[in-house]
Amino acid sequence: MSELVKVQVTVNGTRYEHTVEPRMLLVDFIRHELGLTGTHVGCEHGVCGTCTILLDGKPVRSCLLFAPQANGHEIRTIEGLGTMDNLHPIQEAFREAHGLQCGFCTPGVIMSVLPFVEQNANPTEEEVREALDGNLCRCTGYQNIVQAVQLASEMVASRKAEAR
Repeated sequence: MSELVKVQVTVNGTRYEHTVEPRMLLVDFIRHELGLTGTHVGCEHGVCGTCTILLDGKPVRSCLLFAPQANGHEIRTIEGLGTMDNLHPIQEAFREAHGLQCGFCTPGVIMSVLPFVEQNANPTEEEVREALDGNLCRCTGYQNIVQAVQLASEMVASRKAEAR
């Protein structure tokens, strides 16, 4: 049996410290140790994107990392975006543009494109589709997802302009 290791991370602004098996996947740590079940487990090979989180602001597949690899880092999950009463613009856009159906892939898609949305005020359809590359959705056909990402980009840019 392997020796347990201590993992200290900040997730959605809250600091956590847990002792875990060294081979515990980050996705399992997030879901089972922290109880944040918005991060989904899909293929467990890094192909589908459903487990995408932000690690130090960059999208990563949490099924491809061990929890100890996140030690000392900042993690943001879908739970850290908004609330039911105060949705993040990207969540609002997905609702308004009907960018989801079953919703299984949605948290991973949103976390994958969040940095893209924040940096691109008016992306083309081709740019959005490239940003979505690596996120599999089995039920939407992607058209409404693309429109939701474009709308989210506009909404984020508009809010930034209003804040100036």
